[in-house]
Amino acid sequence: MVSVRRYVQTKFFFSGHRSCKTRLVTKDGRCNIEFGNIEYSNHFAYLVDFWTTFVEIRWRFVLLLFVASFTGSWFIFSLLWYWIAKSNGDLTGQNRTDGHVQCIDNVNGLTTAFLYSLETQTTIGYGGRALTGHCAGTVALIIIQSLIGVFINCFMCGVILAKISLPKKRAKTVTFSNTAVICLKKGSLCLLIRVANLRKTLLIGSQIYGKLLRTTITPDGETIILDQVNIDFMVDAGKDNLFFVCPMTLYHVIDRSSPFYELSADTLPQQDFELVVFLDGTAESTSSSCQVRTSYIPQEIQWGYSFLPIVSRTKTGKYRVDFSNFSKSVRVTTPHCIHCFETDTDQRNHNSHNQQKTGIDNMGFQVIDIHDFVDITKM
Repeated sequence: MVSVRRYVQTKFFFSGHRSCKTRLVTKDGRCNIEFGNIEYSNHFAYLVDFWTTFVEIRWRFVLLLFVASFTGSWFIFSLLWYWIAKSNGDLTGQNRTDGHVQCIDNVNGLTTAFLYSLETQTTIGYGGRALTGHCAGTVALIIIQSLIGVFINCFMCGVILAKISLPKKRAKTVTFSNTAVICLKKGSLCLLIRVANLRKTLLIGSQIYGKLLRTTITPDGETIILDQVNIDFMVDAGKDNLFFVCPMTLYHVIDRSSPFYELSADTLPQQDFELVVFLDGTAESTSSSCQVRTSYIPQEIQWGYSFLPIVSRTKTGKYRVDFSNFSKSVRVTTPHCIHCFETDTDQRNHNSHNQQKTGIDNMGFQVIDIHDFVDITKM
């Protein structure tokens, strides 16, 4: 059973001459996925959840909807005002009898009807055109147009405000290093990634985790595309509820439970996988939850490198972060693979265990462990 599990975890697809790998998650966190053959009836679900649809559409369509909703409503009501004026004989060229009472003053054509509709819905009211109060239909129509105008104003302002304050906008000010590195950290072989918060406001309750996406083949011959494996990341301060006030270095310990256990410095560039890193948190200023994502492919993971330090302290006592070295790395001494590291560690432990104990002041003095108690009689 163990061998089968190990087989599934380490079976990768190789390609001799691969082109540029298509990412599932881009470096800026967008998901590169396409849905096909969706039933036509399912498209109506977008209309049912129209608020989310309007909030998620692009700005060009929001602006088009903004202009179309106002100008469209003005024009539609201008046709109604024009119809009322024509029915009452208020238009220019119509035969008016003596003592004719107009429903709307100074509305004598389609252009003036459109101007009256615009002035009514936007509450401009220049005073040149107004209701006379002699027609009941005009009173009902002005009430309806005023209510619809208020509804359009509230809806469009809500959509624009919601798009401006989307939590993913806060994620734009959280950045990851362009590359990941593999080196020794605290006596273990680790994969390191650097993340920074560009704002001084904190992300409360931050949690960091990762997913390894790859194509695997089971012993039954079944191909699993986008097989997901959990990757645990830690920082020196812990795993959850991080004090995210300055750039942090995340590290994943490569041990026997890690999916990177079978990799080495030579085989890493030949692998076909994608490491997606997630950072969840709550913005301190808006109390909105946000998620930051990025991904790394094997060509973006440097074996035998370590990040340069970026946090220093000035003479005035302030802490300074130098972002020019944020993604820069330097070559360090690193084992060729995890097996080499474990072999060297076991050999060092074995040598230290078999080392002969000697005295401190007199190196020729041999220390003997006495296990039996000796009775000493005081004279």
